[in-house]
Amino acid sequence: MVIWLIVALLAAFSLVAIYSSTETLAYKERGGNTEYYLIKHFIILLGGLSFTYICHLMYYMRYSIIAPALLVISIVLLICTLFFAPEVNEARRWLRIPGIGLTIQASDFAEISLIIYLARSIAFKQDYIKDFSSAFVPIIVPVLIVCGLIAPANLSTAAILFATSLLMMFIGRVHLKYITILLVLGIFLLAGIIAIGYIFPDFVRVETWISRVNEFFNNPDGGYQIQQAKIAIADGGWFGVGPGQSTQNNYLPYPYADFIYAIICEEYGVLGGSVIVMLYLFLVIRCMRLVTRSPKTFGAMLAIGLCLSLVMQAFANIAVSVHLVPVTGLTLPMVSMGGTSIVFTCISFGIILSVSKYIEAINEKTQLAIAGES
Repeated sequence: MVIWLIVALLAAFSLVAIYSSTETLAYKERGGNTEYYLIKHFIILLGGLSFTYICHLMYYMRYSIIAPALLVISIVLLICTLFFAPEVNEARRWLRIPGIGLTIQASDFAEISLIIYLARSIAFKQDYIKDFSSAFVPIIVPVLIVCGLIAPANLSTAAILFATSLLMMFIGRVHLKYITILLVLGIFLLAGIIAIGYIFPDFVRVETWISRVNEFFNNPDGGYQIQQAKIAIADGGWFGVGPGQSTQNNYLPYPYADFIYAIICEEYGVLGGSVIVMLYLFLVIRCMRLVTRSPKTFGAMLAIGLCLSLVMQAFANIAVSVHLVPVTGLTLPMVSMGGTSIVFTCISFGIILSVSKYIEAINEKTQLAIAGES
């Protein structure tokens, strides 16, 4: 129930924040029809929550069975995205589904696929990792391939996924030397991608990465985006200016996606912003509890891997708004407006809930058995 409550509260925040932050967009693209984006987001959110419910009904060990197939499909989609996807906002991230005109961000699918596969590999091969070859093929190679394919167009997502993989290995008690090997190979991979970016700038966004890092370190006040986000947070004060009263949504680029946290702080103040942070922290606490209570390693690794991915992305998004890290382009999971990002976030929650449901059922049976014996 706790995780369902977290999902419901994040979805509620999402609806009110999207309605407020898309006002300017509605006047620019929809002739002032401010309800259009709210209704569109509500439909996507409703569809995503349907996936949450369906995924939570599945016995979580079934995800282990399909993990290799999901990984192969995700790699194929990433390769297609890298070479054949249209360029939008100087990045190749979206594949158009033939016949229906919808687009999918392959990196979102690949993120879940890799986490499920890693959870499977760590759980099933934990006791058999005795040498480099036994760790290299089932764990290290898939991480390098998936993150390497995501990085050229979306470095921030690749970095979050890579960090999640390292933490999963650490929590799964993979030997430290293999974690170190993956970290070193990841650094070399990034260096190679940057080098390729200088040769083929159309495929790797090296100039964008460098400009964002330079802006972060050389401009104490931040660039235009960060300055407007700071104004929004400052205007909100402790209790905010009130729902729908935001003025910075007229100035912030993508206030409904990358900087939606700043709009929430403006309208609901530090109090509202703190609630968002606490919801993600409660998710971590709840998933850590699942790790300690799960009778099977796969369930524990699956829940904590998906949780870490969501929470690290959330805190990265929040950190951008308060100028703690360079601009990343990451959305706030379950809150920002989006299509595939909302759907795959809901799927992640559904899988976590599947693990939680199984563990609660086991504990309930144990308690009944103890009560029966007494």
